[in-house]
Amino acid sequence: MQRASQGQDAIFRGTAGGDVSLKDEVFKDKKSVRGTPNASLPAFILGEELADLADHDPRIAVLTADLAVANRTNDFKRRHPDRFFNLGIAEKNMMTVAAGMASCGLVTYAATFASFCAILGAEQIKTDCAYPGMKVRLIGHHSGMSMGFYGTSHHALEDLAITRTIADLTVVCATDANHLRAILRESVDHPGAMYIRLGRGRDPEVYPTVPKAFRFGKAITLRPGKDVTLICCGSVVRASLDAAEKLAKHGIDARVIDMHTIKPLDTAAVRKAARETGAILTVEEHNITGGLGSAVAEVLVEEDRIPFMRHGVPDEFVPVGPPAALYAHYKLDADGIAKKAKALLKS
Repeated sequence: MQRASQGQDAIFRGTAGGDVSLKDEVFKDKKSVRGTPNASLPAFILGEELADLADHDPRIAVLTADLAVANRTNDFKRRHPDRFFNLGIAEKNMMTVAAGMASCGLVTYAATFASFCAILGAEQIKTDCAYPGMKVRLIGHHSGMSMGFYGTSHHALEDLAITRTIADLTVVCATDANHLRAILRESVDHPGAMYIRLGRGRDPEVYPTVPKAFRFGKAITLRPGKDVTLICCGSVVRASLDAAEKLAKHGIDARVIDMHTIKPLDTAAVRKAARETGAILTVEEHNITGGLGSAVAEVLVEEDRIPFMRHGVPDEFVPVGPPAALYAHYKLDADGIAKKAKALLKS
């Protein structure tokens, strides 16, 4: 009954700690997803922020694949109906249309579930968007295991591996609502195509204000440390910060880096962490094959050899279940990340 008194979002996101079972009845309660103010939720500011940008930039247009409510692009539609397009359940066509519009001088934002964006639409992202250098911003929301109950077809644990291998494509992961605002503002005049990865939309706050110094390809060090570095992105950044606090109680000084841009990767931040800390643990809500961990490993294997471990989802299809239980199951909550860091240092 201890969990009942904990914050509902902490429970849902898996940051509350404790032994969480995939069969725990607590996680079947729909109320567990509520509690965070809408202004702090990425899912509730996407359309609003794009509409604000469009107020001053006639180039901006928004497309979705019948998910205007889920991704809140309907907020954009209300303010700019002439620049909003619902392409129906036809994600590949949406991406091609977005590329065609971009070829006419528009800056297009096309949003759908991550599983139906980067995975289903890989051909369109490569050939129609990235290859001709179109200013298309593909927004893959509900990434990772965040659609836990919907099963494998709706899980997106391969999207980073796919997108970071596509030439001339910028790949970035939003951490929270304010971070997403920074990404969208910086994306308007960024050259070429881009994949923006969002979580479920109820990700806990990391940035209390919009980070003004945000730049693509420039990681953000959120916590200094000398013993071990946690390099993370997206939905697990808050859990990594919480894990660092737990490690501090055991005398372990952990650095936490938000490696929001997967491509181009901030290789300088990786090398600096390798020089200044004793080990590196990457943390991601993604298959450990080909994602953030693999990108960091590629840097380390070429120059710096230190204790290193990738932490994420193993190379398997995850079971169906509520997200918080899945995060705990794969040790992607604060307790699990702290235990992984301790194991790395002991090894």
